[in-house]
Amino acid sequence: MAKRELPVKENEELVADITGITHKGEGVAKFKGYPLFIKGAMQGETVRLKVVQTKKNFGYGKLLEVVNESEHRVEPRCSLYKECGGCNVQHISYEQQLANKTDLVVDNLKRIGHLEVDVNPCIGMEDPWRYRNKTQVPFGLTEAGEVVAGFYKPRSHDIVNMERCDIQDDTADEIIDRIRQLSAEYDIEPYNEFKHKGFLRHVIVRKGHATNEYMVTLITNKKRFLQKEPFVDVLSSEFKMIKSIVQNVNTKKTNVILGDETLVLYGQEYIYDYIGDVKFAISARSFYQINPVQTKVLYEKALEYANLTKEDTLIDAYCGIGTIALFAANRVKKVYGVEVVKDAIKDAKYNAELNGFKNTHFELGKAEVVIPDWRKQGIEANALIVDPPRKGCDESLLNTIIEMQIPRMVYVSCNPATLARDLRILEDGGYAIREVQPVDMFPHTSHVECVVSMVCEGK
Repeated sequence: MAKRELPVKENEELVADITGITHKGEGVAKFKGYPLFIKGAMQGETVRLKVVQTKKNFGYGKLLEVVNESEHRVEPRCSLYKECGGCNVQHISYEQQLANKTDLVVDNLKRIGHLEVDVNPCIGMEDPWRYRNKTQVPFGLTEAGEVVAGFYKPRSHDIVNMERCDIQDDTADEIIDRIRQLSAEYDIEPYNEFKHKGFLRHVIVRKGHATNEYMVTLITNKKRFLQKEPFVDVLSSEFKMIKSIVQNVNTKKTNVILGDETLVLYGQEYIYDYIGDVKFAISARSFYQINPVQTKVLYEKALEYANLTKEDTLIDAYCGIGTIALFAANRVKKVYGVEVVKDAIKDAKYNAELNGFKNTHFELGKAEVVIPDWRKQGIEANALIVDPPRKGCDESLLNTIIEMQIPRMVYVSCNPATLARDLRILEDGGYAIREVQPVDMFPHTSHVECVVSMVCEGK
């Protein structure tokens, strides 16, 4: 069979109308049905572009010039925006970002899930800047021997040196900048991922939004930290809000950031934060939502959809450190949480004790295995909340949910594509979608969270 001739060629310069936007925030232009994805272009614009890569069914273009500009285009606030891969839609007004996220959810539900449901407008932030309570950056060395720390350039592992980031906590930026200086002063060699040499791989700074407590995690390629004492003394004395400095050891040649061993170098193992009135202990390995303001919005919407009463038994699948389960504990008779991550279950149990909750039960294991076991023990849930990772729910869990016919279900999703796939299965299994609410947890990026209200029509 003859190879298909594409309507565009690499290095060709073209003028095109941008007719859509991808889930990654790239503008879409089509030539005889062949899509080109162009970073920095917006729907409604006419642009001049250069074709930089072609594949069988799509290609990529580089934006050269905006010929006709969209009314929703704004000047990016960050001077490193064009180089950095940290956020990708800062050139779009915030109001239009929210509209795009709503449209993205609608499109995925229709195209992937074949679902015709109403989607509420995405709930945004009053102030969509400096919202992240977790800053995570790789460290490296330039060819000139300068220590750099920041974000990776798009589609690369080249580090863009960053002194400030407008979506991150400003104190966290100052701490990382000081660690960069101390690394140079104390000859703490940054890690080289290609040679698998060097000491300091990443730094993570976490903040308790309500408590103003900070934790610094140093991810290192070796356990022995020769400069530990002076490094810790300087950092802890200059930043009194730091309550914990820990070292996480990761000696593997991998892109996975955290290793298996964590050592407390200064202060305590945890920092603390509140969501509403519920107190949470956060360790170096805890999963904890990165936008505290919108987390409360997200969880309150989830509990509103669950329509909980004091007589209800709630199951929280993929419970993590128990954030949703504990946020709901005061509203129900009993809450059960299940999670496959051992440290998360340990933290969930500790968080339950921390708040004095006696009506919680957390169990380690796969939801699709543990939940049927609970049912065999006579545990009948009135409501179910699932908050899976980006890959969505395990198919066997979906089958378990359909078999159990739990009357009320809330699906919290960070990926509209897998959400659409799973909702299709659940609807075919007897669950009716009542309401879909997108929530903007990550302003100036193309990511969007959703909360979906469902009821079992058989109950």
